Amino acid sequence: MSLFKARDWWSTVLGEKEEFDQGCLCVADVDNSGQDKIIVGSYMGYLRIFNPRPVKPGDGVQAEDLLLEVQLREPVLQVEVGKFVSGTEGLHLAVLHCRRLCVYAVSETLGNVDHGNQYQIKLMYEHHLQRTACNMTYGPFGGVKGRDLICIQSMDGMLMLFEQESYAFGRFLPGFLLPGPLTYSSRTDSFITVSSSRQVESYKYQVLAFATDADGRQETVQQKLSSGKKLVVDWVLNIGEQALDICIVSFNQAVSSVFVLGERSLFCLKDNGQIRFMKKLDYSPSCFIPYCSVKEGTINTLVGNHSKMLYVYQDITLKWATQLPHVPVSVKVANLQGLKGVIVTLSDNGHLQCSYLGTDPSLFQAPRVESKEINYEEFNAEMKELQKIIKEATITQDILPQSEKHRDLIVTAEVSPDLDVESQAIDSEVKAEVVPSVTIKVTIQSKMTAQQPYLAVCIQAPLAVTCDRFTFNDLEPGSSETVVLSVFLKGNFPPSELEGNCVFSCNTPTELNPEGIPKVAQCKFKLPLRLVCFPAQPSKSANHKLTIDTNKPPISFLTIFPDFADPSEEDQANVLGFQFLTGSKITLLASKTSQRYRIQSDQLEDLWLITKELTLRLEEHFKKQNCKDFACTFSGSVPLQEYFELIDRHFELRLNAEKFQELLSERAIQFRAIERRLLTRFKDKTPAPLQHLDTLLEGTFREVIALADAAEENQANMFQAFTKLKSATHLVIMLISLWQKLNADQVAIMEATFLPLAEDTQELGWEETVDSAISFLLRTCLSKSSKEQALSLSSQLSMPKDTSRLKKNISLFCDRLAKGGRLSLSTEAATQQATVVPGGCATIPESDLEERAVVPGSTAVFSSHKHTAKQKSSPEIIFGKKCFFQGHSALDVCLISKAFSQKNDVSSAQRKSLLATKYSNLLLHESRSCF
Repeated sequence: MSLFKARDWWSTVLGEKEEFDQGCLCVADVDNSGQDKIIVGSYMGYLRIFNPRPVKPGDGVQAEDLLLEVQLREPVLQVEVGKFVSGTEGLHLAVLHCRRLCVYAVSETLGNVDHGNQYQIKLMYEHHLQRTACNMTYGPFGGVKGRDLICIQSMDGMLMLFEQESYAFGRFLPGFLLPGPLTYSSRTDSFITVSSSRQVESYKYQVLAFATDADGRQETVQQKLSSGKKLVVDWVLNIGEQALDICIVSFNQAVSSVFVLGERSLFCLKDNGQIRFMKKLDYSPSCFIPYCSVKEGTINTLVGNHSKMLYVYQDITLKWATQLPHVPVSVKVANLQGLKGVIVTLSDNGHLQCSYLGTDPSLFQAPRVESKEINYEEFNAEMKELQKIIKEATITQDILPQSEKHRDLIVTAEVSPDLDVESQAIDSEVKAEVVPSVTIKVTIQSKMTAQQPYLAVCIQAPLAVTCDRFTFNDLEPGSSETVVLSVFLKGNFPPSELEGNCVFSCNTPTELNPEGIPKVAQCKFKLPLRLVCFPAQPSKSANHKLTIDTNKPPISFLTIFPDFADPSEEDQANVLGFQFLTGSKITLLASKTSQRYRIQSDQLEDLWLITKELTLRLEEHFKKQNCKDFACTFSGSVPLQEYFELIDRHFELRLNAEKFQELLSERAIQFRAIERRLLTRFKDKTPAPLQHLDTLLEGTFREVIALADAAEENQANMFQAFTKLKSATHLVIMLISLWQKLNADQVAIMEATFLPLAEDTQELGWEETVDSAISFLLRTCLSKSSKEQALSLSSQLSMPKDTSRLKKNISLFCDRLAKGGRLSLSTEAATQQATVVPGGCATIPESDLEERAVVPGSTAVFSSHKHTAKQKSSPEIIFGKKCFFQGHSALDVCLISKAFSQKNDVSSAQRKSLLATKYSNLLLHESRSCF
């Protein structure tokens, strides 16, 4: 926002609900009295002429300021003042309508009474147009003296030229699509416009005069042969954007120039089309006008924008910025009542203002500061409180503002507890007999005015909704809107999540910004498990099994799964079967003697949804019983090997997609080369044999179609593999969190690390993104030393050659978590963890030749040959219990054996002290670890 506002000298509002545009404003001596007048035409057909005479700056319009107001029969597109009548050099008013051009004479009649002088207009002549007009320009075409000719551009690209009372000729612009701004340069005697191809084009008047007649587009061959020359452009400049307006500048102290206002740039061109200078604008302009500068060799330009700002440029240098009370669509510079340089602006709703640039003196004086004694203790307490707040904000690293207590926009989504009686599934690929659907009712409550409201319902594939986008009329304060939609399974594979999100966006107007400030509100909803699976017979055998431990007795499945279990069958209290709509089965078992639950299935990724649903329903069940110490744990091995197989499958499909893309590119190049040769043969005047080029073209075409079909099938398989990979990733994250008892923040870090992408693409894939994220954690919060933290990561992500590095980093990530590492994004926590390894665990070498440590559930082994002999003898020599060291790394065992290998260097007391220290560290590690 500008510091200064435009000083209001005179202003008024024209009519009611009238519309105005760029050509509706003109400033000229229309009555030949020697003083400028303001002429305004509107799309409602009103023509007004003003002569502002305020008593003091800022006064509103007086009755005598309006010289003339008349309603014409048609909308006014443009008004111009020039020498349009033959036999006189007086100025006349030209008014352009859609199908007419009228030239009026404005005259003043002296009054004999107190009412003053009267103004009236007289029609001198008019032209009825055969085509719909867009805009017009005027000037001494062809170098005529003492008169102005008029050129009108039609909506279909025809230039119609009028020599005052008579029609001269018409010419069509070549390659025309949409009309653009039009102006005339008297210095070069040419018309300049901007075509729809975003090019500034110049046409000589003489070329237009002798070109082919364009009174009709349909001409016979004889007419074309007997007519004039082809219309050729004089020069062309590609500016790369649409133009809003064009002005010709020819001042005495400045070089003749062509100014073009684009959508994001301001161009200044020479007469031959070369660029003198260009100014990139960081706003959206609405209008402009160049005017004479006091500095020789420079040109000043006024540029208005849609943010109600008016900028003053001297060539490309910004000299002044001022605030306007409206968005200008047209701006002029006038001399009114002896005041030079008055800025006249017109808005699209009829706000006409005459203003000048300047400032008002500031009358504000700073109040005197009362002297008082400084309480240093109070200041220190306040400083500590502020430092505490800053530290907490730094640790949490929140980048989004906290939600307001009293929300103005509330979005709620209510999921029906029962499935739809009649399924609403559309175009589902699932091969089941009936594809169920569930109804969701979304309610939007607004406590303020909401403009352009829009609701989007986001569901991840393979789930789909009957309608995912809704638009509403503007919401009034206290109003609400409700929509109903249905969700169903569209793809023939299980989803990775049973959640959705509703996002509502709108604009809320304020006093400072009537257009509105964008606001967004959202809510999440959870879909029922019955949407994707149904009860089935349990299966005794399975390839993948997981065991979840709890600290409470097992609960009957009849209680926690009432929507799947049949109360009449007692055996379902401990065994329950599920079957996805896609065909795969999952079995859930509850132990009768221990506090354990087992989930088993033939596919690893199918375990995720049932495992998550089991933990959520157990937590909800014990929460209803006011049991706060319920917890789930996992003591088995993390299925990393099966997880790595899913990663390899997804990466293989990505490699196939890359190969298909290369083959398609090669075949497309071959296809175009054959086409060029065939076209050359067909255009040749002397026929030549095709030499089986047509057969080769047909064969290449079939190859392109076959490759495209294969690439499309591979893309569908890759999306299905990515969904399975996400399900398995969710499962691995959950097992690691239960294994290491991670809190919510640490689980969020793991989810951001392993699930960074909502969609997988060839440019940015899952493998390289996850590998980079894990490498960052291994070098920060899970680093073994400060030297490792200093290592820099690659700033560019590219598709790797294989997945060996990724699988090694995942194994190392799990190993460091098993040895006491903790996830944190705080730099302080990462530094402390690097200096003092938690749990007394030793540092972990990254090299494959430094260590032999087996990650739970993984076949990845880090081999070491240094400590093998000591590792074999140490357990029985020291404690006589080999089982004590199960679960500890080789380095922890070697630390104790090292104490007994230094008999000649230290005393017996020192060896006992060292042994006691290492033993206590191992006990501490044993208490923290799950192994």
